[in-house]
Amino acid sequence: MSDRPQTPLLDRVHTPADLKAFSDTELRQVADELRAETISAVSETGGHLGAGLGVVELTVALHAVWDAPRDKIVWDVSHQSYPHKILTGRRDRIRTLRQKDGLSGFTKRSESPYDPFGAAHSSTSISASLGFAVARDLNGASETGHGDAIAVIGDGAMSAGMAYEAMNHAGHLGKRLIVILNDNEMSIAPPVGAMSSYLSRLYAEAPFHSLKDVAKGAVSFLPEPFREGARRAKDMIKGMAVGGTLFEALGFSYIGPIDGHDMESLLPVLRTVKARADGPILIHCITKKGKGYAPAEGRPDRGHATAKFDVSSGEQKKAASNAPAYTKVFGQTLVELAEEDSRICAVTAAMPDGTGLNLMAERFPSRCFDVGIAEQHGVTFCAGLAAGGMRPFAAIYSTFLQRGFDQVVHDVAIQRLPVRFAIDRAGLVGADGATHAGSYDVAYLANLPGFTVMAAADEAELKHMVATAAAHDDGPIAFRYPRGEGMGVEMPERGEILEIGKGRMIREGARVAILSYGARLKEVLQAAEALEARGINPTIADARFVKPLDRELILGLARDHEALVTIEEGAIGGFGSHVAQLLAEEGVFDTGLKYRSMVLPDTFIDQASPADMYAVARLNASDIEAKVLDVLGVARMEKRA
Repeated sequence: MSDRPQTPLLDRVHTPADLKAFSDTELRQVADELRAETISAVSETGGHLGAGLGVVELTVALHAVWDAPRDKIVWDVSHQSYPHKILTGRRDRIRTLRQKDGLSGFTKRSESPYDPFGAAHSSTSISASLGFAVARDLNGASETGHGDAIAVIGDGAMSAGMAYEAMNHAGHLGKRLIVILNDNEMSIAPPVGAMSSYLSRLYAEAPFHSLKDVAKGAVSFLPEPFREGARRAKDMIKGMAVGGTLFEALGFSYIGPIDGHDMESLLPVLRTVKARADGPILIHCITKKGKGYAPAEGRPDRGHATAKFDVSSGEQKKAASNAPAYTKVFGQTLVELAEEDSRICAVTAAMPDGTGLNLMAERFPSRCFDVGIAEQHGVTFCAGLAAGGMRPFAAIYSTFLQRGFDQVVHDVAIQRLPVRFAIDRAGLVGADGATHAGSYDVAYLANLPGFTVMAAADEAELKHMVATAAAHDDGPIAFRYPRGEGMGVEMPERGEILEIGKGRMIREGARVAILSYGARLKEVLQAAEALEARGINPTIADARFVKPLDRELILGLARDHEALVTIEEGAIGGFGSHVAQLLAEEGVFDTGLKYRSMVLPDTFIDQASPADMYAVARLNASDIEAKVLDVLGVARMEKRA
């Protein structure tokens, strides 16, 4: 296309090895062209823009110095990996990012040998890289083909305890391992807490900028005559601004901070480390998220996740919707309730905007807490708040709550503490693919004694469930809801406190009952219309609760119908399994009831549009229609008015 950037040097790069032929001056131009190509590609696909722009120079420098895929470059979270993908033979497909059958928005082992380790959640890179380093030394480089192991981790990801567990182990083992701290002062939201303050102090003081030569390299790498003076200068700087003492205490040699956008700083340091490092070493790079693209640099989240956009203006091309987003409904409802109850507080793990808690933070800053990328701490922090008499809401995506499962069991459920879990991104989420799908929370929460577990069928139901959770003090309670806009239903002025364990009848029919749990209700109603055209008038009910089940509703549906079909946006072991257990215990199957459960399949579904993903899962309206016809023994060709 004529409006794509001119990239004469980048056009010569088909694999990272091609970078070896360029001079340092040419590598700077490659970085400029790579940035332009990244902006152009993401403008067409949407995706994680700011993170990738912040590591363009670092990506070029890493691939110019090391020899991937023999050397293992592991990108933490990997939403910053688009420039890496362009340099590693995937440029011809970069405009398929996050689309069906296209490139993943994250690193993925099955996609390329240059992606040695897949990731989409944070803080795994150091552990994985240490695994590569130990495997190299145990098996021998000639057998495994492994060279260096390099972890690239952001300062936001360094707030997670797993990163320190890995660094502590690496320091103990003493293996050659390179960790690059990509410090851009921002993960998805501005990092909070002591770690953010610590990293900020590292480069806030003038000596780091005036003594640039010291910041460029480690003292031990200098020629012997210069080491003592440099060591004194380094100690002076560390004494004034804390320096790398924390990392050194963990057993790492510390280099930095260095300017992550200055190739004259990056290339010498990386080359020296490659040549001389004999143990674990941390290189501290200062970068700017969204670097080089003003619309991304100027946004509060530095263009973290963006829809398709106009390159010249940065204006995003989002389709208008008449229905409110579920996330906004949650955030606004929580603020309304907090206005009336000073005990209500909220906790998120580095996702205030994504969970809607930015609204709570603006209105009640003293009652809203962003704990950073630390879901385990966040859950137990909520447990402590609940034990202390507060009414905490833990607003965490389904896929991220998995990281705090032991805390949910040990610190919340066993103690029957009334923590309220607001579980966003339930079900299949589209372009982020399997790593972000909210597939398992129903199964892993509904199996816990004393838990109350709900799912919203639409945005009005979500408002009711937020109110229900706020009023519920008898143990933990959770409610789930999908990503995106609601169904466009009429919204109540206030949320109604629902009776615990009671569903609702949507319409009464005959022969077959469809019992929906969660946001597939719209598809169930569409399927009912198609069935009516065949002369089949199904009963439809919304379960609302999986724990406790509405026994009266379910047993009544089973008694009065020939067949019962359950629908949910969750994996095997969730709502349908609980219904089946109830029916089995009550001997209902002995009466000849035909029962079917429609759940997510036992597989990970790759990224596509949500509709396409649900088509793969066979949970769309046409699939529900087909299931009902099958259970009733009606051939699809027998359609009649």
